[in-house]
This record gives sequence, structure tokens and C-alpha cells, in this order.
Amino acid sequence: MQTPALPHASLLPLLPAAPARRRADISRWLFLLFFCFWTSGCASLPSDVARPVSSALDNPSGTRLGRIFQARATKADTHNDSAFALVGNAELAFTSRMTLIKAAEKTLDIQYYAIFADDTTERLFDALREAAARGVRIRILLDDFNTSGKNAQVLKLAFEKNIELRLFNPLPGGRGSMFLRILSNLKDVARMQRRMHNKILVADNAVAITGGRNLGETYFGQSEGTNFIDIDVLAAGRIVRDLSHSFDQYWNNPLAYPVQALMTKEEIVLLRRPDPTTNPDPGKPGDGAALPDRSLPLSAAANPKGNERIATSPGGVSTTLPALPDSTDLSLLNWVWAPSVMLVDKPSKIAADADDVNEAQDTTVDGLLQLMSQAKTELLIVSPYFVPGKLMMSQFADLRRRGVRVRVLTNSLASNDAAAAHVGYARYREALLAMGIELYEMRAEQEGTLKGFGSTGGSTGGSRASLHAKVVVVDQRLLVVGSMNLDLRSKLQNSEVAIVIRSRPLSLEATRMIEPALATAAYQVELTDGKLLWRAPQGSRLKNASTEPDAGVGLRLLLKLIGPLAPDEML
Repeated sequence: MQTPALPHASLLPLLPAAPARRRADISRWLFLLFFCFWTSGCASLPSDVARPVSSALDNPSGTRLGRIFQARATKADTHNDSAFALVGNAELAFTSRMTLIKAAEKTLDIQYYAIFADDTTERLFDALREAAARGVRIRILLDDFNTSGKNAQVLKLAFEKNIELRLFNPLPGGRGSMFLRILSNLKDVARMQRRMHNKILVADNAVAITGGRNLGETYFGQSEGTNFIDIDVLAAGRIVRDLSHSFDQYWNNPLAYPVQALMTKEEIVLLRRPDPTTNPDPGKPGDGAALPDRSLPLSAAANPKGNERIATSPGGVSTTLPALPDSTDLSLLNWVWAPSVMLVDKPSKIAADADDVNEAQDTTVDGLLQLMSQAKTELLIVSPYFVPGKLMMSQFADLRRRGVRVRVLTNSLASNDAAAAHVGYARYREALLAMGIELYEMRAEQEGTLKGFGSTGGSTGGSRASLHAKVVVVDQRLLVVGSMNLDLRSKLQNSEVAIVIRSRPLSLEATRMIEPALATAAYQVELTDGKLLWRAPQGSRLKNASTEPDAGVGLRLLLKLIGPLAPDEML
């Protein structure tokens, strides 16, 4: 991941060990490598691509979703123009998306860094096809990095009636596997690293969901192995129109290529071979009033596909995964009306001349750092990849001098799906602790389900967990939920989006989700007599550790080898 350094979602695959292969097999690999290098300079993107300009629905009030939330705003008698509900567990994350797809009457706009081809997303695709069949216009904007091998099958949606699919910043060639994709684009590492990391789903320009999740079974608690712990936020009202405007800017950008301009449906079908190298992922006065009103259902009937799924782990252990319903009644959620603002990067951040352009524009992470610097009493940060850099360290030092309590929840080395990202964090760990920052590292192995915050799906036995949520709470009154990590990659390389909500009720709700994980699902890292100590979670029956807990010798060695070499911005 260091040479070239790639998004956190990706890892360079290793060639098979030579002793396990016959000499002829090795020859084939060598020929393949030579062929890829020889042809990598030939692949290029098409020019003069037709990109019909389109925009979000003008009048969401003419739809059922729009009317529902207009009625809610009137009933609440609030001066705030946007409503929010937190989504803190895997099942609700899936069912809320399904509900919005099923409820849409006019348009669906979907923007993601990654969509993985599996049974969970196929259910979402079925709902999209049903929506398209009833006349809903569907626009899907997908970053191109993960669209190789099996996951390329997602692109077949582009050939469905009423569905348009565009790829942002596509990479020429190498779509057969992630290995070939990386290899065939080594000539343009800078382009390969700049990725659209935004995550938005908008129904009828009236209700949206955004946050840290991509689309795939690992994000909805359905994976046989590791599941991601995440948080989303549902939004309605004016803020949704801001999100839609952002979507339109990316959709109509020259870096967005219709799938049909890059490949045919037949070529996509030929890529069905599973890609074993793919690894899911390398942004005001008054608090709002809560709306417990339950008279306006937003859901369809209960789950017709409600059978439990039996998954078998690589170790042969059978696990019962809970059924994911097809919909949920979103009106039962704790909707809160509150002042809000959207932080979003411009598409030009991903352009070839982005280094020159970005010097003159603030980024989503810049905006977030400015908000964090205004904290007066406490700051709670959740970031799976946490690489502060010199500027953020200076800001933390200033906050501590002013007596601001700072707590950070990030991944441990064992739970991190990108070990190289942990390298960047580890080099700042002792300095952070020395200035009084409270550090918590998520355990990889969880017993049963995590309660509240980011439930991984509820397997009957233990489950592996990897933190993926991106949340900041400032002074228990300002909440930020988005796609950005607190690292230099999010600041300098990726485009991001986030929603800032000024609401004490929502800030407290998010804090109540997160704090139990600090106590029972994470190690607290301390500095004792100049040495690191990992204090075991409460009730875990684990012992304190003096080295990276739960991590094997290989991972710890990687930390020591890469640590002195890799620059922060590449991690």
C-alpha cells in the first residue's frame, strides 16, 4: 500500500508462493506481468464522451416523501428547515436504504465510493429495478477503483431501463482483477490515488442518507468474517437539496464517464470470475425539537425474505446471521429538527491538476478542523484511520492548553483493515498521550453484538469487527457525520462529504451510542513510565497488554518496517 500508496480500501495482493507452483505456472505469472507492463502504456480513456446534463428533482413537495416532511415541519412549528435521525446499527442502515428506494416516486440519486457485488446488494439492486420499472429515474455515480473482477457485475445496472450509471475518475484497463487494475495503472499513480469517497443516497430530493457506509454485506452485518461498525444519518428538508446539488456537480463533471463509454454489457459479463484480491475499503441559535410523531409511516410491509442465513467462517465455524428485513417504518425514529450545514469537496479536488487547484480552496477536512478548534469543553472523535499530521497535532495541543477534554476512538492494529494506516497513527500515539489526549482502540474480536453503536449484525458467537464510522461531537452540542477520516488522505487526496448538525439532543444521542464501545469494546491506551499500556475493556476478562493486542508477529513487524519510511499523506 505504500508503493504505490492506495486508498485504505485496497491492498496489493501477493503472488503465490513459488514452492506451491509448478515451474510452468511461474512462467505464466512472469509472462502476465510482462504483458501487463507492456500494455499498460497503451490503455487510455475515450475522448468526446457524451454526458447528457441532468439535475435533481425541482419540486420534492410534489412527492409523498416531500409532503410527509412538509407536514412534519408544520406540525413541529419549528424555524429549522431540516430534520435528522441517527442510524447506528447495521440492520437499520440496510432497511432505511431499502425503504427510501421503495418509497421513491420520481428520482433516486446514489453516489458511493464502493458497491460490492454480493447477496445483500443484489436485494438493493432488485429494489432499484422495481423502482425503475415504475418510472423512477435512477442515477448512480460510483468511484471506479473497486469495479474489477466480480464487483464489475454491478456495472450491468447501467444497461437497465431508467437507470444511468457513471464511473468517476475511471482507470483505463486492468478490470479483470484488483491486481491487474493496480499493475496496469502504475504509470499514473497520482490519478489512481485520487478517489471520490462521497456516500449519498437521495430519494425524490426529499429524504437522504449519508455517512461512512459503502454498499456491501460487510457494511450491513452479513459478512462471514469481519463486519464494519458504522454510523449514518437520515436527513430531510433543505439539507437534502444541498446534498442533491453536490451530487449534480459530480454527476455533470468531465471526470464522470457513462459506463457505456467504457465497455459493453458483454464485456462486463466476461468479468464474472471472482476476484480474491478485492478487499472492501482502502467528509445558529437554538437546538432542534424532537419529533416522536408516529402518524406518518414511511415503510412497506414486513420482510418477505426473512429467513436466517447460515454463514461458515474460514475456520469452519457456522454462524447464524439475522435476517435483514426489506423495510422499516422510518417515522418511528427520533427525528430532530435542527440547524445544519453541508461540508463537501469540489470535484476539482480529484482533477489531474488538483494540487494547484486545492491550494486555493478549503476542503471538507479543513472545515471540520475549524469546527474542532472552537471546542470549549470536550471533543469526541471517531475515525477508523487517524493520522493527525503536524497541523492537527498543533491544534490538539492548543485544545489541551485550554483544558478541552479530547477522546479519540480508532482501530487497533488487529481491527484495522488497512495496516499501513495504523502505521501513520502509531507514530503520533505517544505524543498524543503525552499531551493528555485519551486514546481508545477498537478490539478486533467482539463477543456477541455491540450494543447501540454500530451493531455488527448480531451473530450467535463472537464476531470480528472493524471500525468504519466517521463522527465528531463538539461540546455535546455540535455533531458531524460524514465520509471523511481524520487523516491526510481525506484532506489531500479523496473527495468527502459531511453534515454538520447543531443539536444537543442528537449530539447526546451519538455520544450515548459511542461511549459504551469505549468502555467495553475498545482498549484504552495509556502511557506509563514512558511505555505504552493497553488497558483491557471492562468485563472482557482480558489482561492488559504491553504491545499491540490481538495482533500477530507479522503485523507488528510490518509496523516497525514501514513506520520510519511512509509519509503521512500516503497513509
